[in-house]
Amino acid sequence: MIKSIPLRIAEELSTQERQVTAAIELLDEGATVPFIARYRKEVTGGLDDGQLRTLEERLRYLRELEERRAAILKSIAEQDKLTPELEAEIVSADTKNRLEDLYLPYKPKRRTKAMIAREAGLQPLADDLLGNPALAPEEEALKYVVGGECNDDSEEAKKITDIKAALDGAKYILMEQFSEDAELLGKLRSFLKQEGSVSSRLMDGKESEGAKFRDYFEYDEPLKSVPSHRALAIFRGRNEGILTIAITVGDPDDKLAAHPCEAMVADHWEVTDQNRPADKWLSEVVRWTWRVKLLSHLETDLLSELREAAEEEAIKVFASNLKDLLLAAPAGQKATIGLDPGLRTGCKVAVVDATGKVLDHCAIFPTPPQNKIVESEAVLLNFCRKYDVGLIAIGNGTASRETEKFVGDMLKANSDIKAQKVVVNEAGASVYSASEFAAKEFPDLDVTIRGAISIARRLQDPLAELVKIEPKSIGVGQYQHDVSQSQLARSLDAVVEDCVNAVGVEVNTASAPLLAKVSGLTQSIANNIVDFRDMNGAFTSREALKKVSRFGEKTFEQAAGFLRVANGENPLDSSAVHPESYSVVEAIAAKNDRNMKGLIGDSAFLRSLKAADYTSEQFGVPTVTDIISELDKPGRDPRPEFKTAQFQEGVEKISDLTPGMILEGSVTNVTNFGAFVDVGVHQDGLVHISALSNTFVKDPRDVVKAGDIVKVKVMEVDVPRKRIGLSMRLDDQPGEKVEGKRGGGRPGGNQAPKQRSFGGGSDAGNGRKGGGNAGGGTMAALFAEAQNKNKNKKKRF
Repeated sequence: MIKSIPLRIAEELSTQERQVTAAIELLDEGATVPFIARYRKEVTGGLDDGQLRTLEERLRYLRELEERRAAILKSIAEQDKLTPELEAEIVSADTKNRLEDLYLPYKPKRRTKAMIAREAGLQPLADDLLGNPALAPEEEALKYVVGGECNDDSEEAKKITDIKAALDGAKYILMEQFSEDAELLGKLRSFLKQEGSVSSRLMDGKESEGAKFRDYFEYDEPLKSVPSHRALAIFRGRNEGILTIAITVGDPDDKLAAHPCEAMVADHWEVTDQNRPADKWLSEVVRWTWRVKLLSHLETDLLSELREAAEEEAIKVFASNLKDLLLAAPAGQKATIGLDPGLRTGCKVAVVDATGKVLDHCAIFPTPPQNKIVESEAVLLNFCRKYDVGLIAIGNGTASRETEKFVGDMLKANSDIKAQKVVVNEAGASVYSASEFAAKEFPDLDVTIRGAISIARRLQDPLAELVKIEPKSIGVGQYQHDVSQSQLARSLDAVVEDCVNAVGVEVNTASAPLLAKVSGLTQSIANNIVDFRDMNGAFTSREALKKVSRFGEKTFEQAAGFLRVANGENPLDSSAVHPESYSVVEAIAAKNDRNMKGLIGDSAFLRSLKAADYTSEQFGVPTVTDIISELDKPGRDPRPEFKTAQFQEGVEKISDLTPGMILEGSVTNVTNFGAFVDVGVHQDGLVHISALSNTFVKDPRDVVKAGDIVKVKVMEVDVPRKRIGLSMRLDDQPGEKVEGKRGGGRPGGNQAPKQRSFGGGSDAGNGRKGGGNAGGGTMAALFAEAQNKNKNKKKRF
């Protein structure tokens, strides 16, 4: 009997079944993951948001599995073919593949050649030849030929007019029987997973058209070890009509050699060549079963599994990068100028106050072809002095470095201006500026000005601004256009929700899109909050939220702890203490004869408290501990201190780079094979995993994350292909051999290839600057030598 869903998930999470059961009950009641993780620790035994997200995904999968299991049992039962043995096998199946293998013989299908042969009465012939190979196939077949010994007068039997037709019919029956055996399918699938390789080849006449996929023109790699970025690259190549893909064992170019899986089929059905009359015919049935029936079926299944696993990994990469970007350090509440650089159309300027409210806007032309430097400087200086500007945010698109130099020169020449210039990743700003929300927020402003506003606000608070943009438009993914869009959206939405609730939201200043990401709130309720705020003024307490239309008790329970009311009637309303547990704080104050407001921030006193002294039937030690910690630093922001990269002057385009340069840059994207770094030349460079550290690196995210400021050495520059190879190991020398060097893909640093290859601009990067390479191809050369060693050992099915 298969284990229960809670027990299976508990074993996967290495936790207890009761914890999982409690979490499932809360999810089914409508509780959100952030709420459960933060405010129901006693109930779940302290499951964190990461465990709860995994639990949520596995629960979805296992429930779908149970629904499919029930549908299969019902279908077979309706056919009167459900035996107790078959039912037991179906009930114990623990994967969708196993379920489908068991269902295959009973799955309704179009009329097959095997069905027609059975209707012609050829099942006994097939059974006899399989059961007794000593029988002569031609002699036995004659009994089923019309005009011979056949006594069947059915319409289908009348079509069996010769021995060949009879034997072909028997062959089709056995082929279907052989190929629908669940045990055999399981053995073959397991063998191919362990011993098979993924092989891609260039389609005839596509070499020029598919140049970006050239790393995969003759590519072979063990199926069990193909990384997600290379898998997605070859799938893209196939989708574009450039590559063919196969699962191979042995030499893929030897079309005549017997495949080992044929022997497995023969062994399973006890087909052996003992020179008996039917042995040769049965061997031919086995060969046809493999090549006609099982080959395409298993290849499709295994490639689908590979793609699903690759997509899942790519989505994890995207989610991890998005989390790092959303939780990037805010520059703070300062009046800010946002500059959206441009050449012909000029540089769009927007000034926002400390809360993000637009104060002024215009366009200036400090760059070619107009070069109105004096006029542009006058405009910016006026804005800086008039609005006491503290930050100047410069978008990193076209003309970014030229604009940054112009601003830098202006600040140097005017020492009274204390504003700090910062280059901001503008990925997704254009999506926001053309969005329905932006049009509603700024109906009278041009989309280009809206973009400048977004750039300014993004510097002030990345999270508050980025939530207005569809997550997959932010551009920190790995093959985001090649993966399941529904799964991607679900994963990224979960990341946004977790980030927003980890930081908390000031209810009196937050936008509707930001409020909509708060636990328990929908977009319509968020809109209602903003409308209520506009009509009635600022909220003075969390309790006042209940006056908002559709903000009921359940919504209040889920959302209140994550909504902050600064300077409200109750000091706890600006903290992460949930209103349901205010009584704990009141008890602490009363027991110690302290004013509740005076408790907040009194670290020495709070650290002397023992959580166990204030527990109750409703609130246990975990909750009380969290409350005491929150009172110590109420409403603390978990994001890091703000820092920014300083790009080197005179290095503004890829042709300015030379090997050996040491530069400062900002990590824009992290993939499984390395990190992409913006060094200020409009094209991100790649630090391969082998060049991230002097020690072994299993996962690049253990070393860097999106938004980090790093120092890198330029190792290789390929201007025509827009590729930049970088290293964070500053003692590396450009062009050196790396045999036996430290770090990289596996312990000991002994990479499969002897020569490291660098590059950038892959679609696996952030894609914002037009690298346009075939995704994954950038680093494929690293594996070329290892692949070539295996080239003559592969065998196409």
